Amino acid sequence: MSSGNDNLTVLGVSQNHRIISGADRYFFSLNELLEGHGHRVIPFTSSHPEDLPSPYSSHFPPGPDYENPGIGDAVRHVFSPRARKSLQGLLGGVEPDLAHLHLYYGKLTSSILAPLRSRGIPIVQTMHDFKLVCPVATLMSNGEICEACQGHAFWNATRKRCNRGSLLRSVGSTVESYVSRSMGDERHIDHFLSVSDFVKNKLVQLGISASKITTIYPFIEAKTVVPAEGAGDLVLFVGRLERVKGVFTLLEAVRDLRDIEVAYVGRGGDSAELERTISDYGLDHVRVLGFKAGADLDALMRRAMFVVSPSELYEASGMILFETFAYGRPIVGSRIGGIPEIVTDGVDGLLVPPSDPESLGEAIETLARDEARRAEMGAKGREKVETVLGPEEHYRQMSAIYAGLVG
Repeated sequence: MSSGNDNLTVLGVSQNHRIISGADRYFFSLNELLEGHGHRVIPFTSSHPEDLPSPYSSHFPPGPDYENPGIGDAVRHVFSPRARKSLQGLLGGVEPDLAHLHLYYGKLTSSILAPLRSRGIPIVQTMHDFKLVCPVATLMSNGEICEACQGHAFWNATRKRCNRGSLLRSVGSTVESYVSRSMGDERHIDHFLSVSDFVKNKLVQLGISASKITTIYPFIEAKTVVPAEGAGDLVLFVGRLERVKGVFTLLEAVRDLRDIEVAYVGRGGDSAELERTISDYGLDHVRVLGFKAGADLDALMRRAMFVVSPSELYEASGMILFETFAYGRPIVGSRIGGIPEIVTDGVDGLLVPPSDPESLGEAIETLARDEARRAEMGAKGREKVETVLGPEEHYRQMSAIYAGLVG
């Protein structure tokens, strides 16, 4: 165990040791940033056959089977004795100065909190969503924004069937939230870090103490991304293909813009319906490309004139926004959640009201037909991720939080 804030040993806790979401990308990026500044990072996640290598993988417990769940999986989603035992085994051989939690609900569960507290290990958690105040983590119910669980009234999630409209799933989410709260998912965390002021303000509004939350925006190492060249020839959506992400609003917005090529990248529960609608409309200029990563996604980002983020839910932040700016491309986004804190309207992108296909279509057409403006906005976005959203500023803020806890 270290003293002071130099060469700390940090236990990094998250659901996945592979990248399937923006929160996963941030988890790995933060760990690399800490290691680059001389700290030792020990990951603890659930296990999966596609995990990235780790010398600590033997300590990773299996999570519930979400593909073919049984009663045991439902129980492990609420409380995982295996995760607690695995963490106790890991802590028997290492002495972290601090634990930094990310998304741990469901796969690791609040069972992991007691082993950390019993050893007096300070705990900080980055809030990538609204799970502390919403059993389904999104503040959405049946496609609409919902704040019915204010004050930890989680029973409302069952009453409204917030989890995919299913009574059984909603009961499970409700029980999990009450168990997590009883196990200390708020009181055992020394400090919360929100990924936007919007997240912070919502958590406070819905029942979390303001004194326990600090906003630290995510970051991207822009120097690892060579800016895209040329004007681009594609309007790109990257994310989950779900109605609440605005994928159908986007489709309606570009329905008559047949000379502008549009591509959806991602997967999700509404992908089949999206493809059927595209076919029914005869929209030959719109394609659904499925999940892309690595070189394939890089090639598409370089072809993009700009990226569209038409969300209709409270977006916490969104790593795709940072990545788009790193490529030197602007963003057309919804004026909702944390998006307006990242995208400055008229400077590095355009913001429109959510669920408004007419306004979205006008913004897309305006920017698609103005190459000079796109170039100017893209340069501003690149400058933003090189400075205020860059790694050194992020490390400075994170280091100050760590020092306050370890000290």
